Amino acid sequence: MIYGMNEYVAPQADQSHAKRHRPNGPHPGIVGTVCLVLFATSLVLMIALSHGSFISSPFADDSPDFFARHGLASRLTALFQLGASVPLGIYAATMYARLQRLGVRVPGPSIAFFGGTSASVLLAISALLTWTAGNDAVAAHPELTRALGFLAFGTGGFAHLLGLGLLVAGIAVPGLILRLLPLPLAWAGLVIAAICELSILTMALEPFQALVPIGRFTALAWIVAAGFLLPRSRQRKNTLKGRS
Repeated sequence: MIYGMNEYVAPQADQSHAKRHRPNGPHPGIVGTVCLVLFATSLVLMIALSHGSFISSPFADDSPDFFARHGLASRLTALFQLGASVPLGIYAATMYARLQRLGVRVPGPSIAFFGGTSASVLLAISALLTWTAGNDAVAAHPELTRALGFLAFGTGGFAHLLGLGLLVAGIAVPGLILRLLPLPLAWAGLVIAAICELSILTMALEPFQALVPIGRFTALAWIVAAGFLLPRSRQRKNTLKGRS
């Protein structure tokens, strides 16, 4: 189905009203960077404190023993991942508001907001599950920690990536159609979103778990780039285009 441009862009009067009443808010590029740094820090701490015995999948045979041997590493990882979930939710709300101010009147911004919010909540749940598994009283029970490991991997892995993919796609599609983002970045966003969504195949086929780190880090890097490159207004977009 082909949409007319007027279905994507708010009327001129609405845009002028939005410009006069434009609220100040956090810069999405900076917020996305904070999220990426916090998540990357959680992995660095896990590797450093576990002396390189980082476990990335609950399918590994020694996954229950990992929490018993590296409780502190698990808890600190959970701390930073819980922290990363907060700016991710803020990013989704900020980008939703910016796309609205740019006059995008299709489901894309709402899809991005829903995806970013669900990704944030699922990452927070995964962090709490990891924190629980890393406590000594729980880590002493291998069967329980293995179950918690699967839950943490599911919520913070492919389930989290389903939301993250929707966040990326919800920004990339209007960014592509309305030329709000550089074309290579917009097309890359669509590819990354597809990888994130395909990661759900991990539920049935274990080898597809490789898509989880690929989708996660490319998506986080993409939202940082989109946060810095998405214009604040149509007027600014046209000004930058005229200078190039």
